[in-house]
Amino acid sequence: MLPVQCRMARAALQIGVRELAEAANVSTNTITRLERGEELQPRTVAAIRIALEAAGVEFINGTGVKLRA
Repeated sequence: MLPVQCRMARAALQIGVRELAEAANVSTNTITRLERGEELQPRTVAAIRIALEAAGVEFINGTGVKLRA
């Protein structure tokens, strides 16, 4: 997951950093670090991606996101 995909997914879901952090069971600082492009542990990125997918986001074309219908 690219940093821009995380930002786009949050915007599509209309959720903030706090809501995503709570859903992924990570700190708000972790979400901020991901969105700044800092390297995180693969399992941490996976937890964030799973939380976004559970909320209805679909990752497409390696660089985009969309909401599931």
